[in-house]
Amino acid sequence: MDVTGTLVAAGIIGGVGVLVGLLLGKASRVFKVDENETEKAVREVLPGNNCGACGYPGCDGLAKAIAAGEAPTNACPVGGPAVAEKVAAILGGGAEQPTERMVALVHCKGDCDKAQDVYAYVGPEVCSIAGNTPNGGPKACTFGCLGYGECMAVCEFGAISLMDGIAVVDPEKCVACGKCVATCPRHLITLVPADKKHHIMCGSKEKGLDVKKACSVGCLGCTMCAKQCPAGAIEMKDNLPVIDYEKCVNCGVCAMKCPAKSIS
Repeated sequence: MDVTGTLVAAGIIGGVGVLVGLLLGKASRVFKVDENETEKAVREVLPGNNCGACGYPGCDGLAKAIAAGEAPTNACPVGGPAVAEKVAAILGGGAEQPTERMVALVHCKGDCDKAQDVYAYVGPEVCSIAGNTPNGGPKACTFGCLGYGECMAVCEFGAISLMDGIAVVDPEKCVACGKCVATCPRHLITLVPADKKHHIMCGSKEKGLDVKKACSVGCLGCTMCAKQCPAGAIEMKDNLPVIDYEKCVNCGVCAMKCPAKSIS
């Protein structure tokens, strides 16, 4: 065994290791990013859900935006007023006034009793997969909630449950993160003002007779709600009434006049 050769090789390897270590140490100093203490402090008081409800890429993104003055102190809907006050204290000012609270709403009342099925579906109970089967799923209504809970699966706050074959949102738990809105393959979920009590609970754009065959509580497109609304808050689009929540006064006339009972 050549002891000298072994020692030389070990020395070379050791020297290379030392050199690499020195170079890495130098690089870490050259490319060091100074940590923003305000950003760090804000990040520590944010809840850490990384849900994206604030419109930024997670809590890190929001903390950076707040520290840079690009986002308000109350930008975190999960943390609410309590977190807003903590953020404001870090920034040395008062918390902005709360914005209008929004909640998710599934625009469908077609549960197992009210909506008709055209066949028995056998397959993965995932909305996006079932929606690719004939007729767009087993329900006669090709616009209604498929009821397999894909939205429920992405909700981190336990705000969505399945009831009689449709997804239902608990407004007390919802933080309006928007994940369910983005997930629903039929685009039946929207964010609505939490203080508004009347909503169009149908997404079908079919004409009245076809709607009635598929679901007993589907919107008939009769325009009765739009005609009777004293605040002029409803207009028709694609056979469906659309509520302008800024005009809506929660009077409930639309719900009372709706012959199909498709307004909550």
